[in-house]
Amino acid sequence: MNSASQPLQRLDADSAVIVALGCNDKGVWGSCVECLEAVLVHFATEDLKIVAKSRWWASRAWPNPQDPAFINGVVAVETGDEPEPLMQRLSRIENHFGRERSAPNAPRTLDLDLIAYGRLSGDLNGLHLPHPRSADRRFVMGPLADIAPHWIHPVAGQTAAALAALATVGQDARPLG
Repeated sequence: MNSASQPLQRLDADSAVIVALGCNDKGVWGSCVECLEAVLVHFATEDLKIVAKSRWWASRAWPNPQDPAFINGVVAVETGDEPEPLMQRLSRIENHFGRERSAPNAPRTLDLDLIAYGRLSGDLNGLHLPHPRSADRRFVMGPLADIAPHWIHPVAGQTAAALAALATVGQDARPLG
């Protein structure tokens, strides 16, 4: 998979499954981009079909900017999983790629977040949809605006492009290259 974004003509918010990817510890890979590209290849073995992919974005680590910088992106996927089994699958992929949960917000080889699952909203047995902090994060909404600028956040009611412009966390996030 190449690093160019693959925009969608129209992302159906009623069915879109949006996953955010992040890395700030390259682990055994040459770079975080190489790690994230390997994750996308691995998605196919997990029955996660990527239907759109953003560019990779770079930003200072949050909340501790002294940690290594992050590389982030988002993908829209097709899956047969319901939200809870999908989140379990994403956690297994994180573990497969060396994710260690030593402390909250510690550097990590891989962070996968389920941002949205169609129009679902609320608490699903501890899984909050849409992701409760996604609307305020430029490193999520910026990449999402790459592939679906007119996607409307199920709770905030604003487009990905508008939320990227208004975001207060990760304001330094910019596309690579």
